[in-house]
Amino acid sequence: MFFIRPARYTLCLSSTGMHSCVCHRCLRIFLVGMSKESSLSRRVSQRTRTQLAFGGAVVFLLISAIAAYSTAVRLRSAQRWVAHTRDVQSTLSDVESLGTRAGRARTRYVDTGDTAFFEEYQTAANEIPEKLKLLEHLTTDNPAQHDLRNRLVEVTNRRLELLSASVELKRSGAPDLTQQAQFRQQIIDISAESDALAQKMQDHEQELLEARQQQSELLFQIAAYILCAAFVIALALFFLHYRMLNAELNAREQAESSLRTLSVRLLELQDQERRKFSRELHDSLGQYLVGAKMNLGMLGRSLPENNHLIAECLKLLDQAMTETRTISHLLHPPLLDETGFASAAKWYVEGFATRSGIQTSLDMPEDLGRLSSPLELALFRVLQESLTNVHRHSKSRKADVSVKLSDAQVVLRIRDYGQGIPRDVLDRFRSKRAHGGVGLAGMRERIHELGGELEMDSDSHGTQVVATMPRTQPKHSNAEFAAD
Repeated sequence: MFFIRPARYTLCLSSTGMHSCVCHRCLRIFLVGMSKESSLSRRVSQRTRTQLAFGGAVVFLLISAIAAYSTAVRLRSAQRWVAHTRDVQSTLSDVESLGTRAGRARTRYVDTGDTAFFEEYQTAANEIPEKLKLLEHLTTDNPAQHDLRNRLVEVTNRRLELLSASVELKRSGAPDLTQQAQFRQQIIDISAESDALAQKMQDHEQELLEARQQQSELLFQIAAYILCAAFVIALALFFLHYRMLNAELNAREQAESSLRTLSVRLLELQDQERRKFSRELHDSLGQYLVGAKMNLGMLGRSLPENNHLIAECLKLLDQAMTETRTISHLLHPPLLDETGFASAAKWYVEGFATRSGIQTSLDMPEDLGRLSSPLELALFRVLQESLTNVHRHSKSRKADVSVKLSDAQVVLRIRDYGQGIPRDVLDRFRSKRAHGGVGLAGMRERIHELGGELEMDSDSHGTQVVATMPRTQPKHSNAEFAAD
């Protein structure tokens, strides 16, 4: 059963084995959809694992950073306490040193009467109260040192009183050696007591220092272990994320390669069906129409003359035979197999100009010669699809077709002067994403399989399609598209 629309040559074939391009397009969409669905489920699972690995690495780094920060804060506090203990020890040493200096200067002044020793004594004695006040401030946080500190302050003040009394006795000019001897003995006794108290405080601070240094070293080691462990584990997780991401990219590339192979195979099947339908239309339906015309002519000769009904039927049969032949040649032009692309291109361009009313020029070398069958078929399908798009979408009144041949490649260029391709469609085509048009995708897959490139430029002044293909086909390309 055939429905023929002369203006656009639309087919509706319902006989057995004649499903044409519509069926193949449905098959293609179904197979591609199934492939995308299965690959999508695999990618979702792989992507989930990849996201979990990356998220785990980030979360672990955050936790490690918080732990390291907390440890660093505690380490800084421990180091401050170590410095505080050292300040206490330094202040105790200063108190002892000043007390010793004051005692020595008092002795020399009493023995010699030299005022320089008196001034040295006064300088040391005046500094001792300041150091005691600083010591009191530094030991405020340590209750264990309060009692020793108070006793040390009391003993030191008594020592200063004895030193001052001895010096004042010397300054008075009274030569009381017995009193000076008593002062000396008392100063020696109280100095020993002061030194003992200071030593106890030093010992206590040394114990604190060792404990705090040990805690500081422990915290430093913990911080170092945390940072090292965080770095190693995060590095391992990021490496795992990289491996998963790389595997996902490889899977995507394989899926795209499989889809491309599937698309090319569907195009092969489509060309095979077109060739088969073309032969069936020409050899089967064409012969039936010829037989019907012959029988109708014989019937017309046996009837009276001027039978307008018979003449009208013969005219319709002639139109049907012409349309059938045209459809058969459009599906697969015999000239493409018999004489090559050059003759088929001339025939198609001339027929396109006649059917569409679009002025179409063809610039092609006269000595083009024969090319390989896959290359000739791909060039013809690109030419056919491009001019069909010019007729359907461009609203152009003119189109130019040119073919350039070199030793290495063949360049087919189709140019129209219409309204151009919408920007979103052109962007999707250039980015090789889906939904850019089945015809455009088919052209690109054909050319890609043969090792060529398809470029498309469009603006408000028209569209240009350029197909560049090598004359020598790559080894990985499939067999001829048109093979039975």
